[in-house]
Amino acid sequence: MTHNKPIKNVVIAGGGTAGWMAAAALSKLVGKNINVTLIESDDIATVGVGEATIPPIRTFHKLLGINEQAFMKATQASFKLGISFENWGEKNTDYIHSFGMTGKECWAGEFHHFWLHSLTLGLESEFGDYCYELQAAKQGKCAFNQQNPINYAFHMDASRYALFLREFSEQLGVKRLEGKIIHVNKCATSGFINSLTLADESIVNGDFFIDCTGFNGLLIEQALHTGYEDWSHLLPCDSAIAVQTRAISDDIVPYTRSIAHDAGWQWQIPLQQRVGNGLVYCSRYLNDTDAKQLLLSNIQGETLTEPRVIKFKTGRRRKGWNKNCLALGLASGFVEPLESTSIHLIMSGIIRFIRLFPFDGITEQAIHEYNKQLKSEIENIRDFIVLHYKVTDRTDSEFWRHCKNMEVPDTLVHKISLFKETGRVFLDDGDIFRVDSWVQVMLGQGIKPKQYHLIASLMSDDELSHFLLSIKQQITQRVAQLPTHKAFLQQYCSAE
Repeated sequence: MTHNKPIKNVVIAGGGTAGWMAAAALSKLVGKNINVTLIESDDIATVGVGEATIPPIRTFHKLLGINEQAFMKATQASFKLGISFENWGEKNTDYIHSFGMTGKECWAGEFHHFWLHSLTLGLESEFGDYCYELQAAKQGKCAFNQQNPINYAFHMDASRYALFLREFSEQLGVKRLEGKIIHVNKCATSGFINSLTLADESIVNGDFFIDCTGFNGLLIEQALHTGYEDWSHLLPCDSAIAVQTRAISDDIVPYTRSIAHDAGWQWQIPLQQRVGNGLVYCSRYLNDTDAKQLLLSNIQGETLTEPRVIKFKTGRRRKGWNKNCLALGLASGFVEPLESTSIHLIMSGIIRFIRLFPFDGITEQAIHEYNKQLKSEIENIRDFIVLHYKVTDRTDSEFWRHCKNMEVPDTLVHKISLFKETGRVFLDDGDIFRVDSWVQVMLGQGIKPKQYHLIASLMSDDELSHFLLSIKQQITQRVAQLPTHKAFLQQYCSAE
């Protein structure tokens, strides 16, 4: 299938984070060659709870020339150095999956092999002792300058982020139309989308359409019948409740909290002036009324919004790009927000599309390449999230017994058993998480490798002891010089 019509007019269906991220990137990076129109309805609420991010969002902002301090002020953002996982491997245990590099690696083996070897010599330490970002997070500190960099992402108000990007996009010529899409008009012979009909009966023509209509997938699914691959058997949670509270503490911790419960987990995302809270759960083991009660009894501070229930089915659209339609955000699929990957998937989808942009017409080869890369990326993210549920010693509830015993993809079985038997982790092409991330989670959830790379034992015991101590001391000194996270926010990007 080749569609030789040049792409001049791109129509984005739906606003929210996905729609405005697409509009911002296309207008900034491809803008001179195309016209971008975004249709959204004030009557349709966006989910607006994707409030935590991972570090590549900073690359996206640099590409677009977005000023970090202006963005952070506009979205009441705070810094994020990682995620604290509580009660996951076992009850009353916790660990941090941080964004930093742990220790120093050598060509033959990553740092964790040296650390594992040190344990056999009786050198007691935590793996996280050798990570600057993790230690800063634990002490509630965060700051950076050229001499003292730190790897970070953001917590932000997703609704304000969409508004910030809307303003950014409109200044670059994006045309926003207010209206509700009531019909998708397709070509009778090719099945391609020609235009969208709005509730006021106006018709919006386009050469290419981006579906940001959320779970409904108005274009990609309802019009093009792309199909959905259901992952509920791997990620059984199907419901979430979100509520915002007023911040009551003087501290703003520089990390997301993920607290496991009997039938799911609770998130806490601290912004400058409020906290985003939510509960992700499986409705087979917890009903909506009890879930709401559980969440409200485990939050602090005055509630600023009504708790709202969001229903979802984890999985992915069989194609992210089908004919002349690209799906982004919830329209393309949903992997639960445990590792803050939703916004990343929007961003990587946009960048991948721009790299394959069909200026002279759509080709089957470009579509195939886009979908192949998307499949690899989203399946690797899926495996990483399933890892948190599968590798657990919790048997105290029906939900956790199910997770511990469920069948998981062969790709994940291999990664877990390779680490368990040899201490080694190898990344796949589409893996957005680093070796450090896999190691932090597998160790944190309770896996103790039986072996490690013997390159680590080539160092004498004294050399190894000195090597580890020097890393630890350096981190201690650097963290000691940092201000609190809140103090740095006030100086860098106060939203007050």
